Amino acid sequence: MRGSPQHPLRRAVGRFDMVFTYGGGPPVVDAYRAFGARDCMPVYNALDPTTHFPVPPETHFACDLAFLANRLPDREARVEQFFLEPAALLPGKRFLLGGNGWSDKPMPGNVRAIGHVGTASHNAFNCTPLAVLNVARDSMAEVGYSPATRVFEAAGAAACLITDAWEGIELFLEPDEEVLVARDGKDVAEHLRTLTPERARAIGEAALRRVRRDHTYELRAAEVDRVLHRITAERREEAA
Repeated sequence: MRGSPQHPLRRAVGRFDMVFTYGGGPPVVDAYRAFGARDCMPVYNALDPTTHFPVPPETHFACDLAFLANRLPDREARVEQFFLEPAALLPGKRFLLGGNGWSDKPMPGNVRAIGHVGTASHNAFNCTPLAVLNVARDSMAEVGYSPATRVFEAAGAAACLITDAWEGIELFLEPDEEVLVARDGKDVAEHLRTLTPERARAIGEAALRRVRRDHTYELRAAEVDRVLHRITAERREEAA
């Protein structure tokens, strides 16, 4: 839309009462307003506590760091940096990679790729390792304020989450208390070198409390509902 003034949505955006976006934060809100939007509100990913919650560990998923994601071109370089590089730096640690498309990817010998992990196993995948990793896609990392669903799914399972750094993370989880943040692969490796089971458990439990309190889909829906009621009331006043 920035590069195409005649983009259909850019031309029409001023006719809407509200633009709801899939994340993005202040940079996206400001961009839509610059295009003429009356208002813009991000609706972020969240937790469904009825589907993602702590479960007993499963030995099949035992490791020091697990990462679950399908292989995608706009994330692969960041996976190499934040997952495969730490694995190479820590040959004595165990790394677990779940998701489709990785079978022909060269990896350090301490990485075990297990392919597709069904949704019914996601809670155990998150609960069992010492820590789990989140790596944003290039576009989401660039814009910031765009937490992936897996962030809330992992936190909802009380996992100790290590995430790549992106602007806005503190709006969702408190760094060093509810999540560990890494600027690069060396940071990931350092987190793993110093992380004890006790600290991992404390971080995971803190993250679970936070997402259940502040970041459920029920809360997101209530927020959207309030906005829609406010807009309706404003339009009625204008028409009166």
